[in-house]
Amino acid sequence: MIRIENLTKVFETPEGPVTAADHITMDVPDGEICILLGPSGCGKTTTLKMINRIIEPTSGRVSINDEDTTGMNTTDLRRSIGYVIQQIGLFPNMTIEENISVVPRLLGWDRKRTRERARELLDMVALDPSAFMGRYPGELSGGQQQRVGVIRALAADPPVLLMDEPFGAIDPINRAVIQDEFLRMHSELNKTILFVSHDIDEAIKMGDRIAIFRAGQLVQYDRPDDLLAHPKNDFVESFFGEDRALKRMQLARVRDVMEDDVPVVRHDDDLRRALELMDERGYHYAITLVNEHHQPVGMVMRSTAETRRGKCGEHYYGVDALAHLDDDLRKVASLMFSHDTTWLACVDEDGRLAGTLTQRGITRYLGATYRPQE
Repeated sequence: MIRIENLTKVFETPEGPVTAADHITMDVPDGEICILLGPSGCGKTTTLKMINRIIEPTSGRVSINDEDTTGMNTTDLRRSIGYVIQQIGLFPNMTIEENISVVPRLLGWDRKRTRERARELLDMVALDPSAFMGRYPGELSGGQQQRVGVIRALAADPPVLLMDEPFGAIDPINRAVIQDEFLRMHSELNKTILFVSHDIDEAIKMGDRIAIFRAGQLVQYDRPDDLLAHPKNDFVESFFGEDRALKRMQLARVRDVMEDDVPVVRHDDDLRRALELMDERGYHYAITLVNEHHQPVGMVMRSTAETRRGKCGEHYYGVDALAHLDDDLRKVASLMFSHDTTWLACVDEDGRLAGTLTQRGITRYLGATYRPQE
């Protein structure tokens, strides 16, 4: 855990003292990503740099795993904390292997161990070690350099990682790819991370918790969904924008919102049985048709069941799109719009029906957990 207690930085300027960070207090639990977010000049980068004492605090303290870092040697402290910046900072005259191995070598690791670590980390970010170990930074694309910058910070396996807008200079497509790779890597490594960003969507996607800064003060510190649903004041509400409810859609997963206790019909069931089930459950639109493997193959419409006779397998509409359990609601809404439907069957990893999701179900979920500012 990272514990920040009353951390303050006052800069002396010709115009007088300026408080860049004002009694910041927050805890970042083990294994979580905390995003520091706010407008330019709000104190988020100053706070980050006080943790590894690139900027010396005026007052307050930082503890890492219950150890007060105030009296630690700054060199030892920085070697024990990974640090990634937007400008990457790779050494141009060193190979990729040498860049990754800088801190491990300073800590006394032998050549075999550092080489194995470099190969392991390159594999982790989908850069073939045999192709990249001997290259120089100038031979890599910007996105590839950024990946190397991230894994270099992880080379000595530090418990804490500090990141200052690490993906800010990367184009949107590569940025999304690297974000996804980083989240996958984090799920394996379980580091405690503080991450400065100016991008609200990035913060919502990547943060377990988000700290909102304004004019050197910590305004609200919460989980992304709580920030969006329950902003503390007008500043936080306006900072996230009027589309806060839409932003929340990328946080909720299908498995959290779908109706999982759903009736189904099979090909040999009579249409009258389909109508009975729809009446029992109050379905006004349709019921799901599944095959022998319990995989959704279509839906039987209420209008059809009311006006025709025969088997369900003779009177159904096919499935154009499916939702998967780990899809977020933004993806689901996009599928619904593109296929002009208000209903989707939800399937597990084997393609079996796990539930159904409707546009009304999505709006009910968002409405039930959203409270306007009081």
